[in-house]
Amino acid sequence: MSFVYPTTTHAAGPPHLAADVSTTGRALFEGSCIMCHGDDGKGSMPGVPDITGAGGPLTQPDRMLIRRMLNGFQSPGSPMAMPPKGGNPGLTERDLATLVDYMRSTFKP
Repeated sequence: MSFVYPTTTHAAGPPHLAADVSTTGRALFEGSCIMCHGDDGKGSMPGVPDITGAGGPLTQPDRMLIRRMLNGFQSPGSPMAMPPKGGNPGLTERDLATLVDYMRSTFKP
């Protein structure tokens, strides 16, 4: 399994690249994640983990998060599982990496 990482806000380069990643990340989050995780990342339904909290999913390495997003994942004790690619089969590994970057910059634990 290979992981492709987009240009992020941490990379050197023209400022518009960071804005593009942020805009794309937000669009991907709104299109595939917001239904369950909510616009604030705290979870909009029972059993969905709060991705904003200390010790939450965003404290894990990028590769782990992308693998779980790619294959689906059920948090221990949760009555429901996140489907592979958040239920959006059109998402690519690059999209998932963009989502991780967006969530890390938006929902700082």
